[in-house]
Amino acid sequence: MITPGRAMRVGIFGGTFDPPHIGHLIAAGDACDVLGLDTLLFVPTATQPLKADQGVASASDRLAMVRLAIAGDPRFEVDATEVERGGLSYTVDTLRTFRQRWPAGTADLVLLLGADAAAQFPHWKEPEAVRELVRVVVLTRGDGGAEPVPVEAEAVATRRVDVSSTEVRERVKHGKSIRGLVADAVAAYIAQSGLYR
Repeated sequence: MITPGRAMRVGIFGGTFDPPHIGHLIAAGDACDVLGLDTLLFVPTATQPLKADQGVASASDRLAMVRLAIAGDPRFEVDATEVERGGLSYTVDTLRTFRQRWPAGTADLVLLLGADAAAQFPHWKEPEAVRELVRVVVLTRGDGGAEPVPVEAEAVATRRVDVSSTEVRERVKHGKSIRGLVADAVAAYIAQSGLYR
């Protein structure tokens, strides 16, 4: 619930989400709680410029899976800006779009980064402009392990969940169960669409 007189707090959580898994949802939920976010936008990329192993599933499949993964949690929304724009997905371009949607003073925008994305942050397109547009927060595992945080970014500890999209894809490829690693609706979508086989 938004307090009168307070700017809305919007979290922005981008990624390939190939597929979205339970770790994404737990980290997002923890970020909402710790940072007092009013809403959190999941922003699937079209194509990530700095990712060597580009997505296996199509952008439309990944978008559909994120929608299924977050269904039922009123804190979460999917934003298709990058998928609809197509081409390489540069965060700074997306943030400028969001800033037009929410001019300064109407919303506090918080960019959530995982440790891997944070390590690449200095190599992003216009990293200083990103910092000017949003508050940058790095999601770290709350197990006491030290993870590098870029200068001028704050860290938020989230519960540790040892699951990755790569692991999920490998399990599907080898005919193993992914129950508990992804939302049931996502598992059903993967099976019905024949993804990752």
